[in-house]
Amino acid sequence: MNSLRLRLQRSMGARLVALFLGLLLAVQVASFAALRASLSDHAHSVLPERLEVGERVLQSLLDQRAHKLIEGARLLAADYGFREALGSNDAETIVSALSNHGSRLGATDAALLSTDFHVRSSTTQRRKDLELLIGRLAREASRTGQASTVALLAGMPYQAVLVPVKAPVTVGWVMMAFPLDSRLASDMLSLSTLNVTLLSRESAREPWSVGLTSLTQDRATSLAGGPWAAPAKRMASIDVHGEEFGVRPKWLSRGEAGAADGAVVALLSLSVDEAVRLPADLQLALLGITLLGFGAVGLGSVYAARRVTLPIQSLAGAAERLGAGDFVTPIGGTKRRDEIGDLAKSFERMRVDVAQKQQQVQQLAYWDSLTGLPNRVQFRQAVHDAIAGAAPGTSVSVIMLDLDRFKYVNDALGYHFGDLLLARVAERLNQQAVRDGDMVARLGGDEFAVLLRSGDSALGLAVAQRIERSFAAPLALDEHTVDIGASIGVASWPQHAADANVLVNRAELAMYSAKRRSSGALLYDPSIDVASAQTLSLLTELRQAVDRDELRLYLQPKLALDSGKLVGAEALVRWQHPERGLVPPLQFIPFAEQTGFIRVLTIWIFGEAARHGRTLHDLGLDLTISVNLSTRDLLDADLPQKFELLLAKHAMPARAFCLEITESAIMDEPQRALATLDRLSAAGFKLSIDDFGTGYSSLAYLKRLPVDELKIDQSFVRNMKTDASDAMIVRSTIDLAHNLGLTVVAEGVETAQVWDLLRDLRCDQAQGYHMGRPMPASELADWSERWLGRQHQLKSEAAMRLH
Repeated sequence: MNSLRLRLQRSMGARLVALFLGLLLAVQVASFAALRASLSDHAHSVLPERLEVGERVLQSLLDQRAHKLIEGARLLAADYGFREALGSNDAETIVSALSNHGSRLGATDAALLSTDFHVRSSTTQRRKDLELLIGRLAREASRTGQASTVALLAGMPYQAVLVPVKAPVTVGWVMMAFPLDSRLASDMLSLSTLNVTLLSRESAREPWSVGLTSLTQDRATSLAGGPWAAPAKRMASIDVHGEEFGVRPKWLSRGEAGAADGAVVALLSLSVDEAVRLPADLQLALLGITLLGFGAVGLGSVYAARRVTLPIQSLAGAAERLGAGDFVTPIGGTKRRDEIGDLAKSFERMRVDVAQKQQQVQQLAYWDSLTGLPNRVQFRQAVHDAIAGAAPGTSVSVIMLDLDRFKYVNDALGYHFGDLLLARVAERLNQQAVRDGDMVARLGGDEFAVLLRSGDSALGLAVAQRIERSFAAPLALDEHTVDIGASIGVASWPQHAADANVLVNRAELAMYSAKRRSSGALLYDPSIDVASAQTLSLLTELRQAVDRDELRLYLQPKLALDSGKLVGAEALVRWQHPERGLVPPLQFIPFAEQTGFIRVLTIWIFGEAARHGRTLHDLGLDLTISVNLSTRDLLDADLPQKFELLLAKHAMPARAFCLEITESAIMDEPQRALATLDRLSAAGFKLSIDDFGTGYSSLAYLKRLPVDELKIDQSFVRNMKTDASDAMIVRSTIDLAHNLGLTVVAEGVETAQVWDLLRDLRCDQAQGYHMGRPMPASELADWSERWLGRQHQLKSEAAMRLH
């Protein structure tokens, strides 16, 4: 056993040594790679600037040589004997002076020109090449009084100058040229450490030839054939025999027409590989440091392995005890003052903390961390215990509530604000609902529950109503005031349920029913279960209603208030059930929206509206038919394409339809909804905001929506004759819409007095029972004739009364 343990210790020590040495090797390799990468990045980043500086150095050298040549030419031009020979036209003396001065300056070619730049005397026989060179110099000298250029002369790059001979007026010109030789390359290399290669060619059809270079000939030739002339680059990177060179071209002469007047370019270059390459002494130093590091780490890791393995066995035994649930036996080795001692102390703290963590886990399992209230698990257990311990003849009630508009608070103000709101709601519930022995719990999200351990359904409903009234007071949080309501359901044992689970579920069912009805607090009733089953059955039948042709399209007329003319109609759906009869929309439209079947209904309504719209148009009625869109419709990215197919099928234009949306339909996912609306508007559809003024972000979203029309909700229109507040809201909405260039439609016009008021307020259109109820689409044309006849009769009677 001891020998096995010894082998395990040695094996672990060997692994530790190998690990440390491997890590050191990895660090060194990474360091070398990082150093080389850093040097490469630095070389590539500074190389363009170095080449640019080298270009200026080259230009300076050329300028110095040109200046030297110009000054020598000036001395010759100012020489008395030369001017005497010029005056006497002594050709032999002129040629001798040109040759002597040129040789002292290093010029191989010199010439005397007339005032019109024709050659009088020269030291060279290359007259044709010389005349082309003089032609270029003459153009510059005519402007500036002297000239300097680099050009090809007999296929070789030369630097030439042209200066005037004055006595005192210009009586001629002196031209001198000297070849660009290897001294230029050596000067560049000594001043800038950059290589220079001079390339030239006499025409664009010929390859570049190397004139002079500080590189080897084969490198210079390879460089000449590389892509150094790439446009819009400060530097070209060229591979020369496997070595990267940074190259910057400097054009000395771009050439013109003529065989001798070619192009000359200087390539400034620097080896990137050489710049990145570590010096030999640095490489040796790094190698020595690496070897010393390996030796030191190897010795240290062997010592550390021996110090670690034995104490680790002791700690391993302690860990096994902790894993077995022994949190009583203390951990040994805590008095050591090294890392092993720290590890032992950590084990000891872990032993102490685990018991505390178990208590905390128990706390988290039964309590809500945000509000400090019991959670769903503890609440259900509490309901079970309350029913089990209830005295004979007593009741237990459960109140379930779900906050209204909480999602909009999260979306508008953020989740942090929503958490603060939930905490304040918990405080308010504790203040309003709890008696001694009762419980308030948060079940999750924005759903809360109250347990009345002794209270019948009447008491439960009274407490629920008190909670509902308490939400009438806004909650003040930070700098915001929030109006938030709650939908509340109440159920009692044993009246409504036989056990705890059913009691909680039926209180929740009552709460959801209250939310659908917007009825505040609602006591559970068995009919709620029946209604839920009927609604589920109704959905199945509704899916079949489309295929069985049981749906009917109804139209409600929309009239212009100024003329009384029929200008449009709103498309509505009715369900002619074979057994239930005419099913009201409120019984199937909301459920269709919840389940997503509303998308099918919308496409059916639009298709029928397009079909009847085609018929009405053929009868001479040019109407705009309004179709309502739900939240799910706006989230359908394919909706515009579906509408376009139906329009093409019935040969109807998009402008003949107005798509009505509610503000709440946009609020769920504003970005996706706005994207769909933008596409519909671009396709030519008119857009209308339905039930304007009842949403939560009317003005905030109005400026962002591509709408053409506002429909004032009937809740403001119906009583505007008797309610001054409603009349003010209607008047303000009309003014707001007109200022924004929108058409205004008033819903719920049920009396002639309201019609007249809206007309006086300059409302554009009206819709309501006063003019016409929703009717089958096939009856709208006949209704229009009757309406026009009645309007004509009313006008005639009014005229008779005036007379």
